[in-house]
Amino acid sequence: MACGFRRAIACQLSRVLNLPPENLITSISAVPISQKEEVADFQLSVDSLLEEDNDHSRPDIQVQAKRLAEKTVLQQVIEDGSKYGLKSELFSGLPQKKIVVEFSSPNVAKKFHVGHLRSTIIGNFIANLKEALGHQVIRINYLGDWGMQFGLLGTGFQLFGYEEKLQSNPLQHLFEVYVQVNKEAADDKSVAKSAQEFFQRLELGDVQALSLWQKFRDLSIEEYVRVYKRLGVYFDEYSGESFYREKSQEVLKLLESKGLLLKTIKGTAVVDLSGNGDSSSICTVMRSDGTSLYATRDLAAAIDRMDKYNFDTMIYVTDKGQKKHFQQVFQMLKIMGYDWAERCQHVPFGVVQGMKTRRGDVTFLEDVLNEIQLRMLQNMASIKTTKELKNPQETAERVGLAALIIQDFKGLLLSDYKFSWDRVFQSRGDTGVFLQYTHARLHSLEETFGCGYLNDFNTACLQEPQSVSILQHLLRFDEVLYKSSQDLQPRHIVSYLLTLSHLAAVAHRTLQIKDSPPEVAGARLHLFKAVRSVLANGMKLLGITPVCRM
Repeated sequence: MACGFRRAIACQLSRVLNLPPENLITSISAVPISQKEEVADFQLSVDSLLEEDNDHSRPDIQVQAKRLAEKTVLQQVIEDGSKYGLKSELFSGLPQKKIVVEFSSPNVAKKFHVGHLRSTIIGNFIANLKEALGHQVIRINYLGDWGMQFGLLGTGFQLFGYEEKLQSNPLQHLFEVYVQVNKEAADDKSVAKSAQEFFQRLELGDVQALSLWQKFRDLSIEEYVRVYKRLGVYFDEYSGESFYREKSQEVLKLLESKGLLLKTIKGTAVVDLSGNGDSSSICTVMRSDGTSLYATRDLAAAIDRMDKYNFDTMIYVTDKGQKKHFQQVFQMLKIMGYDWAERCQHVPFGVVQGMKTRRGDVTFLEDVLNEIQLRMLQNMASIKTTKELKNPQETAERVGLAALIIQDFKGLLLSDYKFSWDRVFQSRGDTGVFLQYTHARLHSLEETFGCGYLNDFNTACLQEPQSVSILQHLLRFDEVLYKSSQDLQPRHIVSYLLTLSHLAAVAHRTLQIKDSPPEVAGARLHLFKAVRSVLANGMKLLGITPVCRM
C-alpha cells in the first residue's frame, strides 16, 4: 500500500489476531528507536505484539505472522520499485525540508586533486539520500577561486605563462606555472611582493587582473565538469569564494558595529570567541592590508545562502582538518545574532592513504579514474564469463567506480583508510565489483526467463531457508535507510547491500529456475527480481550506476 508494507501487513494480521488494523499499526510503529537500530523492526514488533495478546500467542500464529511479513515484503518491493523502503512508516510525518549541501570544492586553476574525491562522493551520497526522502536539495560546489594563491598565479602567469599552452591543456599549464612561481617567490622577495600586489588589485576590482582570473576560473570549471560527468555527479550551483569578496567587507563592518572586531599590533583583525583572550579561540578575519580571509568569506556565504534559499539545514562536507574552522564560523554566526547558525552542520571525513598509480605517486583524480578503467578492462578481459559488451570502457568505468566507492564507504567516514588496488578489484568478497557482478547476473536471469515466468507468482512456493533469509533481509531495508538518514553514514547501506548480494549468490546456486515447476520458477524469479531492484536502489543512493552486463 502507499503508506508502506507495515500497514499492508497490519491489515492482514488483523484477520489473524482479530484486532483492529489501526491498533496493530500503532503497535508495529511504536518500537523504540534504539531497538530499531539493533533488530529488524517489524520482526520485533510482531513478537512484542503477540506477547501482549496472550490469547493469541500460540506458536502457530507467531509463525503465521512472521511468514505473512516475509511474503508481503516481496509484493511491496515489486509494487514500490525505486521507492521501496522510502514509503515506510519510519519516515511517515517527515517534514519536507530545504537542504543545502556544499561539497567537492576543488581549487580553481589546479587539477582536480584526489584529496577532493571523498568530499565529492560523500556529498553526492548525502544529497541523493535527502532527495530520495523527499527533501528539496540544493547541491553547491563552493570553489576555492579566491585568495593569495591567485596573487601568486597571476604574477606567475605574467612571468612564465604561455597562452597556447593555457588553451591546449589549461590546468596542467597552470599547475606548472604555480609550482614555478612558488619556487621563485621563496628565493626572491620581489616576486612575493608582486604576488601580494596582484591579489590586492583583484580585491580592488582591477579590470586587467580580474580578466586574467576569470579566464583561469572558466577554463578550470570546464575541466571539472568533464570529470564530474565521469563520476556521475552534478551541481545546482557553482559558487566560490570570489562571490563574497565584497560581501565579506560587509561582514567585517557588521562585526565591528557589534564590537566584536579587534585589531592586533600587526594590523590584522580578529574575533575573540572566548571573550577572555584565549589564543585557541581567536579567529583572524582580515589581513593587515585589509584583504579578506577564508573564514570571512565563509561567513558571507552562509548569510547570503540563508537570504537566497531560506534553508532548514546546510551541510558542509570537508575533511576533518577543517573541524575547528567550521566550529568557529558557526560560533561567529551565532554571536553575530544569527540563530539559524544551529541549522548548519559539518560532516567531516578522514584522509585516504596510498592512492598511487603504476607511474608512482598520484596527485590528480583523472589519473585514478583512468587507472581504474584500465585495470578493470584488463580484469574483465581475463574472465571467461565476460559477455560481449557494446561499450566495454563505460562498463569498466562504472564497475571501477563502484569498487572505489564501496571501499571508501565501508567504514566510518571520520576514519582514515589505506587504499588498496588489490582489494578494490576482488570479484568475490565485500567489494563494489561483487555488487555489480551480482546485479548483472540477476539481470541476466530476468532476460533469460522473464517472458515465461514474470506474470503470476505464488510466494507460498518460497519455503527454502535461502528464500526465507532473503525475504527477511529485504524486510530490513527501510530500517537501514533510516539509520543512514540519521547519522549520514553510508556504511549501513553498504553492509546491507553486500549481505544481500551474498545471500543472492547462495540462492542463485541452489534455487534453480530452469526445469522447476512453473509456479516455483515464477516465485524464485520474482525473488531474484526483488533482490536486483533493491540492489539497484541502494547502489544509486551511494552514487553507483548499476550495470546490466559485465
